[in-house]
Amino acid sequence: MSSALFKTIALIGKHKNPDIVIPLLNLAEYLTDRGASVVLDSLTATHISNSKYPVLTLEEIGKQTDLAIVLGGDGTMLNIARALVPFGVPLIGINQGRLGFLTDLTADTMHETLNDMLAGQFVVENRMLLTAEVTRHGASIFKELAFNDVVLHRGISSGMIELEVHINDEYVYSLRSDGLIIATPTGSTAYALSSGGPILHPGLNLMTLVPVCPHTLSNRPIVIGADATIEIKVHFTTETKIYTDSHSWFDLGEHDRVFVRRCPKTIKLLHPVHHSYYRMLREKLGWSGILQKNNR
Repeated sequence: MSSALFKTIALIGKHKNPDIVIPLLNLAEYLTDRGASVVLDSLTATHISNSKYPVLTLEEIGKQTDLAIVLGGDGTMLNIARALVPFGVPLIGINQGRLGFLTDLTADTMHETLNDMLAGQFVVENRMLLTAEVTRHGASIFKELAFNDVVLHRGISSGMIELEVHINDEYVYSLRSDGLIIATPTGSTAYALSSGGPILHPGLNLMTLVPVCPHTLSNRPIVIGADATIEIKVHFTTETKIYTDSHSWFDLGEHDRVFVRRCPKTIKLLHPVHHSYYRMLREKLGWSGILQKNNR
């Protein structure tokens, strides 16, 4: 039985991981048997000898496919999501990493779960991204997307950095710290969480600002609306960098300005109908169920 929803499906595996080959080829055969046309990402295909499947670049995948299935960890999903977001291709993640907040299917049960999803039994989740732009003397010198977070950090320097934060052109605070994280709800369970930030449900249109080791204890995380424009003025820095999803980075100089805004496009993730964000948090973060059992 084939799925009328997804006629051409791209398979994308974790880069530089040859262990992905067997589950990926098994999945490709499963999808082909269902009548789908399967294509491979060009980097993924480097692990496979004499592949019988067409090989496309990510841009070609964005233009020619109805669905992309990503086998890897959250880092792989972050990279692929940023590349495909201009094309609106929905994504399904199969976890081959550690935590797997974004890749919620398992390799052991992926065929059974995908059988229902390809038949139309899934829920759609649209997740927001951020755009980060750096200007110097009024000219734009760096611009990138972030699915998880935008991070300003002092790097290997021993000194703190000094930042001035404005939201919607209003001065909010000055900050001396090791850095500052601006996170999406997706990124609230990443670096922001380990720095004391709140967990935000991915359905919320919010951003959180989380200082990293602030010199003043009253500098606490704050949550703001997603339509806000955050402007950060760099007052003192030695080796400060801006990172987007720990993927792209740029060296900041004194008096540079960083602007962070919501990206107008969203990432479309597909989940099984039984997907529960709260259950996922319980399992991934090791929250105890003892109290619940005792109250029965």
